[in-house]
Amino acid sequence: MMGDILFFAHRIPYPPDRGDKIRSYNILKKLCELATVHVATFADHDEDLGHAETLRPMLGSLHVEKRTVSKPVGGVRAILSGKPISLTLFDRPGIRDFVSRTMETESIDTVFVFSGQMAQFVPELPPGICFIMDFGDVDSAKFASYAESSSIPMRYVHAREARKLAAFERETAQRADASLFVSEAEAALFRSEAGLDADRVRALENGIDCTFFDPDAAFPAIERPAGPLVVFTGQMDYRPNVEAAVSFADDVLPIIRLQNPHITFAVVGRNPTGEVERLAGRDGVIVTGGVADIRSWLAAADVVVAPLRIARGIQNKVLEAMGMARPVIASRPAFEGIDAVPGRDLLVADTPAEEAQLVLELLSNSAMGEVMGRAARKRMLERYAWDETLAPLAALTGRDGLADPKDALAEVR
Repeated sequence: MMGDILFFAHRIPYPPDRGDKIRSYNILKKLCELATVHVATFADHDEDLGHAETLRPMLGSLHVEKRTVSKPVGGVRAILSGKPISLTLFDRPGIRDFVSRTMETESIDTVFVFSGQMAQFVPELPPGICFIMDFGDVDSAKFASYAESSSIPMRYVHAREARKLAAFERETAQRADASLFVSEAEAALFRSEAGLDADRVRALENGIDCTFFDPDAAFPAIERPAGPLVVFTGQMDYRPNVEAAVSFADDVLPIIRLQNPHITFAVVGRNPTGEVERLAGRDGVIVTGGVADIRSWLAAADVVVAPLRIARGIQNKVLEAMGMARPVIASRPAFEGIDAVPGRDLLVADTPAEEAQLVLELLSNSAMGEVMGRAARKRMLERYAWDETLAPLAALTGRDGLADPKDALAEVR
């Protein structure tokens, strides 16, 4: 008889309205189809605590801690302890107590951890309990990229975080029976850095809800600007998205407006930073903040752009736009990890100048954009349905008819 699953997530996996929560929610939902699941997670704010009640009926038990450690306090604790800030920001005794009680009172045979900082709560596991670590992206590589593009003193802060976090990631992967990443490119990078083989480090790709992200679905329409509309979507307090929005407004939009002065660039997403909000003061730029339904903006867009200069894993924003049958222009980092054909399913640009040229080409040839949008949606239906991308979870957790998760992992390898 199979046991229960203990699931960790650094952010409550509901609602699935941002990149990490889309992945964690869909993984959790799949695991709940396979077994009784007990969840330990964090809430960023009071609204998240309310969302916990939506999840509770599908779970065996749920423990939510509200995050209260500030970045300055987390930084001091990190220096004093020698740990990464990513860990000290999330270290809470209440999570450890819940884990201890759950391990004692429930029949746990699988521990599934979503996001590296939650691995600190996994105790020494007795034989027979499977530990699956879903890193998503190689976070240490992200901080290394931040260090390269930052000035002093943040260059040193990010470089330290990259080193400390990389060591913790390697240590965690050595403990885990399987380490998962959102794309084969991320998995390959980690294998090379951690010295582990493909039987221990593998890709579990993101998917997309193609029924929800469907141009023929029912959703409200927006009032379009008078001219062409170029849209960028994302969580607008996330550094790579902030830098992408600013870079497009600074380096790409002026080139486009020389030939097409009536274009509007819409930055669509929650919690825009002051740097993003200031873009709205420029001609041809609007910043929406949070919107009721992201599909409304995607459907209205003549072109969707993903001009990220730093990116890890698979970009949900690109999959969503492709699912909505919109023509997409992605930077090379934003395209990495997506199984699609440039020139057929989307366009890929290597420089801001090339992004500008491709936007102008699509705006001057709407028929090409429509053909590309249809090809994009076809690719999403063929390749990125969640049922397909998450199918390996049954074998990874031993819920495919094998005796236990350890046997399942051996079979997958």
